[in-house]
Amino acid sequence: MPATLPPGLPIIPDSPDDGGHHPHAPFPMSETEFEAAVNDALDRIPPELAKTMNNVAIFIEDDYTPQPGEDPDTVLLGLYEGVPLTERDSWWDAGSLPDRITIYREPILDICESREDVIEEVTVTVVHEIAHHFGISDERLHELGWG
Repeated sequence: MPATLPPGLPIIPDSPDDGGHHPHAPFPMSETEFEAAVNDALDRIPPELAKTMNNVAIFIEDDYTPQPGEDPDTVLLGLYEGVPLTERDSWWDAGSLPDRITIYREPILDICESREDVIEEVTVTVVHEIAHHFGISDERLHELGWG
């Protein structure tokens, strides 16, 4: 480490790596390309499973904003908001808003170093959030390797 830098500061190389970007910088991907990666992940859901999804909408946002009472440093790649299929009763359909799955672009790009990384992380995140729609817990998803 150069003597001019105080200890503990991250070292960022002066030149990009072979991928054309700094390893600690977000992977550069346009909103359109990211949306295509989300759509590709949705297309990979087996049709039999996709047919059973009920009243759910998928959104893409830049970043998650922690809610009051949450740790302000909370980082999420995706979020499921709604009533899982396993918890819906006969009254649920009467005027219920759609469940909402949000995929957060910036945190995913922050942890990826290549287009392939982005596609993989988007796929894992989409599957993870859709699993919540089906009532599968975070604990079970981690056991299955979709954490």
